[in-house]
Amino acid sequence: MTTGAPTPTYPVRPRRSRMRTFLPLGVAAWLVLEIWLLTVVAGAASGFAVFLLLVAGFVLGSVVIKRAGRRAFQNLNEALQRGGAPSSSGSSGNGLMMLGGLLLMIPGLISDAVGLLLLIPPVQKAIGRYAERTFDRKLREAAPGTLGDAFQQARMQRPDGKVVQGEVIVRDEPGDDTPQEPRPPLTR
Repeated sequence: MTTGAPTPTYPVRPRRSRMRTFLPLGVAAWLVLEIWLLTVVAGAASGFAVFLLLVAGFVLGSVVIKRAGRRAFQNLNEALQRGGAPSSSGSSGNGLMMLGGLLLMIPGLISDAVGLLLLIPPVQKAIGRYAERTFDRKLREAAPGTLGDAFQQARMQRPDGKVVQGEVIVRDEPGDDTPQEPRPPLTR
């Protein structure tokens, strides 16, 4: 039965990304696999051996995080004394070392294996290069008005290598070169 009233239009919900769809499923599968692997190892060896393995992973992870943090702080301190930015060559592996230490501290054998893998320097370099390429590609693909576009605009480099935050305004009209009157200072 039609009454002549317009049908209500509801806004279309945006489609969820694959990451938002499958990330909870992946985390749940990872947790189930970790627990299953711990019970298998406890059945093969003993519960005490698994406990010692988890404690050793926690201690090793805390040592790795502490060492990476000290190294990052030293790089920052040296850069401040020089008066420049921290060198990317010395600090490139600190973030991945901290992530590896964090994974070692999380209880589980799979996270320990991935954490130990992240402590190997060639793996760190490969993952760092991949992450940098992916980040640069995502910045180039950023649509106008997005956060990536804003980051791209604010990341202008001077000829001496220093990064200057700001936005470049390009005037296409040829008549815009006229000098303007000086503006009064801003006061409250």
